Amino acid sequence: MVREYLPQTQSNQEQNYPPLQSGDRLARPEFERRYAASPHIKKAELIEGIVYVASPLRHEQHGKRHSRVMTWLGVYQAMTPGVDLSDAPTVRLDLDNEPQPDAVLFIEANAGGQTRISPDGYIEGSPELIVEIAASSAAIDTGIKKQVYRRNGVLEYVIWQSYDNQLEWFGLTDGEYQLLSPDPDGIIRSRVFPGLWLVVEALLSHQMARVLEVVQEGLQSPEHRAFVERLGGGQ
Repeated sequence: MVREYLPQTQSNQEQNYPPLQSGDRLARPEFERRYAASPHIKKAELIEGIVYVASPLRHEQHGKRHSRVMTWLGVYQAMTPGVDLSDAPTVRLDLDNEPQPDAVLFIEANAGGQTRISPDGYIEGSPELIVEIAASSAAIDTGIKKQVYRRNGVLEYVIWQSYDNQLEWFGLTDGEYQLLSPDPDGIIRSRVFPGLWLVVEALLSHQMARVLEVVQEGLQSPEHRAFVERLGGGQ
């Protein structure tokens, strides 16, 4: 959560909010107040009105994989005007759901995207693509959170399950998530972000040179050029 938008003023401290704890059932405004009053908490989410406070994150199971995903998406975003990328932002989906996904790729509002940036700096609405690194949170990421993203219209959802070292990429079709399979060349190609290509086996084995080689190929494709022009970045 971007705490500079909700500073710890004396008036906030005097209200003595109860500590934010996993399992609390809260409305979104109360969740935000308690989160802002808990600077020791680095990641907390509101999912279907229930608070989930994240455990400390390990390097191998989470941090390493997170960095690889951000590198892959960062290259794509840098070459795609009209598309933005955020690292673990708080996202206001609806009144009962305020997740903090590991990575969010979205089309900017002025380019026709589904989200907007609120006056206090948060993403509001459903990003086009969300990535979660699922380690200790695997049951939530593959279960209730997946249903929340589907219901709110997140168009593509990628889950990298750390302990099984497998990646699932879902696309929203007729209101349901369908698993996207790699093409015969082993590459999954985003349906929402033309040119966002991923050779899954290379990512799972941390062969980042190959991952970046393939996404560069996607960025040079006619589909990506047409997408940029459609967003207004090719003018």
